[in-house]
Amino acid sequence: MSLLGKKPITIPANVKVEVNARKVTVSSGAKKLEFTHRPEVKVAVNADAKTVEVAPVAGAEGQPGTSAYWGTTRALISNMMDGVTKGYEKKLEVVGVGYAAEVSGKNLKLKLGFANAIFVPIPVGVDVAIDKTFITVKGADRQAVGQFAAVVRSKRKPEPYNGKGVKYTDETIRRKEGKAFGQ
Repeated sequence: MSLLGKKPITIPANVKVEVNARKVTVSSGAKKLEFTHRPEVKVAVNADAKTVEVAPVAGAEGQPGTSAYWGTTRALISNMMDGVTKGYEKKLEVVGVGYAAEVSGKNLKLKLGFANAIFVPIPVGVDVAIDKTFITVKGADRQAVGQFAAVVRSKRKPEPYNGKGVKYTDETIRRKEGKAFGQ
């Protein structure tokens, strides 16, 4: 039994949830997210109680992985509701002399100490804002925001000696001591 999967998800005000076969659509205003769940799980909207209930399909309770799919489906739908109401945000910091970031059309242009600038395409549904050396990634889709932030960070991970590179603002870089001379 999935402890998380048993909890019903309350539908916030101004959020519309539709279930067609295995496709779940959550929308609020201009924001719209879609998700196709696994066949081992069923999703039902209770319009009277304003909740979404997730449960395993009859006969699939004993199969391996069903409770994991059950809890994961419930968590993903809950994240979709949070995304269309509040949204998600990741903040990155570019550290280094001459290192810079700027939005160029539908690309993020990064100058990270290489001979050429690096262009990272910004996915649909993700907004990027630059404030000096800080990059703010916002969007309704939690996975898309996190993935784009991880791709940007992977272009130049922070190194432990000088701390130069792209890092999350809440990330702590373990610094190493360089070689000691004259001992």
